[in-house]
Amino acid sequence: VIVSEMDKSWMHSDRRSKAYEFGVEAFLNFAVENLLTTTHIRCPCVKCVNLKLFGVGIIRDHLYFNGIDQSYKNWTFHGEPWEATTNASRNVEEDDGHSRYSFVSEEIDMDDNDFGDFGSDPQHMIHIKTAYPKFRKRTKWLQDKHNSTFIQWLRFKVQSELEEDNNGVSENLRWLAAGPNMAVPLYRSYLIKGIKFNIKAQDDVRTTQNSGVYLLAQTMQVASAKDKNPILSNMGFYGVIQEIWDLDYQKFTIPVFRCDWIDSSGLVVDELGFTLVDLSKIGHRNDQFVLASQVKQIFFVDDPMHRGWSVVLSMPNREYNDVIGDEVLGDVIIECEPFTRGMPNVDTFDELVLATKQSVQKILDPD
Repeated sequence: VIVSEMDKSWMHSDRRSKAYEFGVEAFLNFAVENLLTTTHIRCPCVKCVNLKLFGVGIIRDHLYFNGIDQSYKNWTFHGEPWEATTNASRNVEEDDGHSRYSFVSEEIDMDDNDFGDFGSDPQHMIHIKTAYPKFRKRTKWLQDKHNSTFIQWLRFKVQSELEEDNNGVSENLRWLAAGPNMAVPLYRSYLIKGIKFNIKAQDDVRTTQNSGVYLLAQTMQVASAKDKNPILSNMGFYGVIQEIWDLDYQKFTIPVFRCDWIDSSGLVVDELGFTLVDLSKIGHRNDQFVLASQVKQIFFVDDPMHRGWSVVLSMPNREYNDVIGDEVLGDVIIECEPFTRGMPNVDTFDELVLATKQSVQKILDPD
């Protein structure tokens, strides 16, 4: 593979200038030299935004008539290595992680602007039911089909809209449909809305714990193995972060967690109402990833009353910046109401769990 330092200043030049003309030819030569396995390459013009593949001649015309997408600064679709791959595992500075996630939530605005009808479940479901009328009432089959074909459908939908009306598709949605960079950096820590998440390996060498997560999700539930019409209901999942991925869509990044999720056989609620998990019982291995924005941080504490089990504890969300008013956060004491009253003084988490259970037991059985 041929990789060299490229001058990209021509991307901002007038399309009628010699600088732009020479830049287009240099780009096309670079792309052809680095992608030896195909005669078609992605077109980076402002209309195609790397969603469509053409021969060199057509791409040259597109770059002259439409102009190149100036936000395409790292030519990863055309053979240039991604800059972050040389440092694929590092601690993220708190401001860095927080600001990049804030940019995603503000710029993508998944719920309202970018996805709209494209990303909504109903429109794709209508497409599936129309294409497979015999399965219209097979809820589980429809959901599985939706999960396995949605990305391809979204990409085709965006391409169709671009051919009809270039202004009808937001720039963020174009990048989402194009897919993320295949070179993915891995982080040991990530700060999201003031909450720091670690991978399990990072927690193992520290005194603090930040790798536990809880996800409340809608899932298909069946009455038996023969049930072909499961119902959709909310279910809670408890997991431990194993990897933190940062998916790069050129214009923005989206953090996702790969987690070990506790199997239902490793989840019980004891007689006092505490949720206990057996962290050794891992399930859901085919569905490990979750958006970082979807989870809530939790903590697992060894249960002194049940060997091999851990008690699930949750804490108030710490959504704050590094500065409150004129005070530096490190100098500010943030007070939270206790979740029980009359809590005795304890020195360790184990003592906390035991004392809490004893307090609850006294309430339930005062005699």
